[in-house]
Amino acid sequence: MTVGRTLLRSLLAAALLAAGLQATRADEWRTTSSLIGQSKYGDNFQHYDYVNPNAPKGGAYNSVVQGTFDSFNPYIVQGAPAAGFQPLGGGLLYDTLMDQATDEGSVSHPLIADAYKYPADYSSATYRLDPRAKWHDGQPITVDDVIWSFQVLKANSPMYSRYFENVTEAVAISDREVEFHFSQKGNRELPKILGDLVVLPKHWWEGTDPNGKKRDITKGTLEPPLGSAAYKIASFKPGSEIVWQRVPDYWGAKLPVKIGRENFDTQRFTYILDDNAVWQAFKKGGLDDIKPENSSKKWATFYDFPAIKAGDVIKQEFKTTSPEPMQAFMLNQRRPLFQDRLVREALTCAYDFETMNRTLFFGFNTRTSSYFQGTELASSGQPQGKELEILEKYRDKLPPELFTQAFKLPVYDTPQAERKYLKQAVDLFAKAGWVIKGGKMVNAKTGEPFKFEIIGSSETDQVLSGTYIANLRKIGVDATLRIIDQSQYINRVNNFDYDVITNLLQQSESPGNEQRDFWSSKAADTPGSRNFSGIKDPVVDALVDRIIFATDRDDLVAVTHALDRVLLWNYYVVPQYYRAVVWLAYWNKFGIPDKQPSYRGADIDSWWIDPEKEKALAAKYKGSD
Repeated sequence: MTVGRTLLRSLLAAALLAAGLQATRADEWRTTSSLIGQSKYGDNFQHYDYVNPNAPKGGAYNSVVQGTFDSFNPYIVQGAPAAGFQPLGGGLLYDTLMDQATDEGSVSHPLIADAYKYPADYSSATYRLDPRAKWHDGQPITVDDVIWSFQVLKANSPMYSRYFENVTEAVAISDREVEFHFSQKGNRELPKILGDLVVLPKHWWEGTDPNGKKRDITKGTLEPPLGSAAYKIASFKPGSEIVWQRVPDYWGAKLPVKIGRENFDTQRFTYILDDNAVWQAFKKGGLDDIKPENSSKKWATFYDFPAIKAGDVIKQEFKTTSPEPMQAFMLNQRRPLFQDRLVREALTCAYDFETMNRTLFFGFNTRTSSYFQGTELASSGQPQGKELEILEKYRDKLPPELFTQAFKLPVYDTPQAERKYLKQAVDLFAKAGWVIKGGKMVNAKTGEPFKFEIIGSSETDQVLSGTYIANLRKIGVDATLRIIDQSQYINRVNNFDYDVITNLLQQSESPGNEQRDFWSSKAADTPGSRNFSGIKDPVVDALVDRIIFATDRDDLVAVTHALDRVLLWNYYVVPQYYRAVVWLAYWNKFGIPDKQPSYRGADIDSWWIDPEKEKALAAKYKGSD
């Protein structure tokens, strides 16, 4: 009997491994977490396979940022955080419990926590802290720090609040173990994503500043905070420059996720307001070493300056395998103008991607047709199987065509297509109570013109919006673009003070709790959330909860297909495009590993400064304009 059970367990473990699933029993300590099968590194993770483990440390990495900053606290809605901080995660200053893998989706490796575990019913999760973890002042990172961080972030950060909505409390189990309790069982993702919790120094934030004033985590600050990660603030000029310095005795430098990475001694971010000045700074050299390029026109035509021709600036394309973001015009339904689905569909009909791709984007782009583009989670065809079963529960609340047609965006592939789709847009407007009079689209009852404003913060927004606005004007819609400064743009987006913006939503291969921040009715009313379109739909809320509490991978895929389809057929956004590549141009001062992680495209943290190359560039371009 015992032999039979042992054999059965062995066969089961082998089957799980063959299926790419972790064979670890519930409530056993795990050193690597994964939501999709087992990490390729297993438990014997030494370092990422693409890094140079002997990469030299030293030198300076210079970068230009457009805009300005006024805060070193990224976890509140107010203010514009400086480069190096980020609202979800630790940025350059803070470590998180676990570190998201750079070369695998939905995988995390140890950082502040060296292991975690959870029971079979997913009712809690326990994290065990690495005893070596410490703050830059030498004090140990404690369970109290973790508990305090959880409490203040859930209370003040819109992103963490939704991310950890089902986490009710964090309690100390021992001086190294903290247990998180959940309000519901069966949330399969939650134990893993608690590793994304950034840990903040309780003793510093509850202390006083150099003037004797008590610090306040709920307010912005320009006092450099105490951190725990590989960098700390060395100097700054408010609004115009911040310099980060590598911490020489960083406690985590020998962890597998850090070996061969974070090699620059300093990282300098210089702020410039004007987009053209940003470009000139890169061409000149010295202020901007690496330029991620998003403009197709620039990538195709601007990189012909002398340093490129001399080989001193390298232009390189890195292919990616990660999910593609939904980049789109976000139609703010908090405005009555966009609350009618027919109107939103009409606005979608007027977007001519094919002409823009041909005339403006040099054919580089592909139309986005799913919120989960590039994954098995993207819906297609007509709903069937388990997805159909899920959607049937909401049939009377969904567009009828969702069940009978495959979702398709307009394709402007012939000279006749423009007339076809603009007529379709006019017909949809008419069904919604809008008609063309005197060349203007107006409300049939009140005579009010259909008028809205797109806000942006750079010349890229002009490229994105120009052709679309021109098409809308052909059917009498008065759409305009307003470019505002970066700080004003951030504040207006955080407070949903806009008609339309271009933004993007990045998904993972294992969606879960973050979906609340994207789509939930609660997030629609919470400043700083990522529900840019102001969606308040009980069906969407229900599907988001079904995703979070999916029973297994098949269930998750089916319900995500359903959510994707419902979002698409409600036309909450006007989808734009994506590119499955990262474009980088960089001054030839770096050593770069032979390969880069295809999941991310490029990991600049794995690069290092080559002193001889840097010296040669400095001598050649010293004093140049």
